[in-house]
Amino acid sequence: MRIAILGNAGSGKSTLARWLATRAAVALLDLDTVAWQPGQIAVARSPEVARRDVRAFCGKNDGWVVEGCYATLIGVALEFEPRLIFLNPGEAQCLANCSARAWESHKYASKEEQDERLSFLLSWVSEYYRRDGELSLAGHRRCFEEYAGAKSELYAQPTLDPPSAEVRSWLS
Repeated sequence: MRIAILGNAGSGKSTLARWLATRAAVALLDLDTVAWQPGQIAVARSPEVARRDVRAFCGKNDGWVVEGCYATLIGVALEFEPRLIFLNPGEAQCLANCSARAWESHKYASKEEQDERLSFLLSWVSEYYRRDGELSLAGHRRCFEEYAGAKSELYAQPTLDPPSAEVRSWLS
């Protein structure tokens, strides 16, 4: 199984990716870990290095799930012909998910630090629908539409407990 998941912050990418990777016992790559300097979420890594790391991850693992909001890095994963899942549940759901997000210890030193940045995140999530570029709805839509492989766009978060028939089909 090879799956690439694309969507706005708060769309449910990480939740779905962890669920799929755990059930299929495959490797998981959160693209934030290659896009940013370790321990420095505000310091970007070289785009060439990030692309190289995604390509290396996808090439060395038979099965995997890659998730993130970076259309360019998802594009690298698409070179390996996975199923592409575009999570597009809408602004209200993304904002609600971000507001309810548990502490992301791999991104923030503390829950307090994460909470201090919440207003910025919520603003960024809302701007997704109006901005352009690889981190926008327009950029994600282009990535999705240009991909000729197997793909699904979901306008609501998928049911995982129990999993919907569509989600179960992705595990094979």
